[in-house]
Amino acid sequence: MSEPRRPTIADRAQYFALRAVVGALDLLPWSAAAALGAALGGLGYAPLRIRRRVVESQIAAAFPEMSPAEVRRTAQASYRHLGRNVAEVALIPRIGAAGVRELFTEVEGWPLVEGALADGRGIVLVTGHLGNAELAGAYFAARGVPTDAIARRQANPLFDQYVTAVRERIGMAIIPDSDAVRHSVRSLKGGRLVAMLADQGVRGMASTFVPFFGRPAKTPRGPAVFALRLGAPVLVASSMRLPNGRFRMTVEAIPVDRTGDRERDVDTLVARYTAALERHIRRAPAQYFWQHRRWRRQPPEGTAETVMAAGAAALGASSERVS
Repeated sequence: MSEPRRPTIADRAQYFALRAVVGALDLLPWSAAAALGAALGGLGYAPLRIRRRVVESQIAAAFPEMSPAEVRRTAQASYRHLGRNVAEVALIPRIGAAGVRELFTEVEGWPLVEGALADGRGIVLVTGHLGNAELAGAYFAARGVPTDAIARRQANPLFDQYVTAVRERIGMAIIPDSDAVRHSVRSLKGGRLVAMLADQGVRGMASTFVPFFGRPAKTPRGPAVFALRLGAPVLVASSMRLPNGRFRMTVEAIPVDRTGDRERDVDTLVARYTAALERHIRRAPAQYFWQHRRWRRQPPEGTAETVMAAGAAALGASSERVS
């Protein structure tokens, strides 16, 4: 693992500014801090217009049935949601494990987690940038599930150390993405849950193109590779915010086929957990991170139809297994 670089003066300035904001939020009740975060996040939509065109165009493409006014409302709500998330995550250390558990008033599919843990092969937990993903990982740890989260190192080393400390304080162990292969294998063999974000295709990361809201999207293969290699079950989870400010945890199992064709099995599994994430997003579009250019990278010219057909076949096979 490469050592983090030495912090610069700019890094220190950014870090102390962050800690000042966190300190101010910590003086407020949870609901007031979350509301302030939402208000600050809303500034990204207007007047700052940070990636506003990207957000609106992606929402419109994913939900062609939305009117222009609905697209604008959903986009604005997504910025407020993002700001609220940041404020809530900053306050996790204050509320502790008991407070995290109390935030979730609805939990669907938890027996799937208990059954997988009892089986002893570990759990590959797939989630995305929807709802409050940080709280999702914190919830599993707060329920006593041995949880490892794969995380990308932050550019600012001081900020990276701070975020890692916040995650670890609630009970999660953090695996830098540069060490994901070695440590994930060890964790799964030890019966631990390994949480992975699987909705952003990053340069240099092993990925495959699968359907996502009707278009090919470059998607990480890691969760599928680990599951097939080690025989671990795959669960998709999301923590979606309810109108009262609390959360609903939803967990569902993803069928894993082993046909002997490893590459095909990996691609099939990637398509299935991506489709599951899409289902979760459709329940609350404003709670997704549309600021990321999800469809920026596309498959080679002339292969998009093949990608979509293969994805449809994988999802069809999955439906037949469930029925």
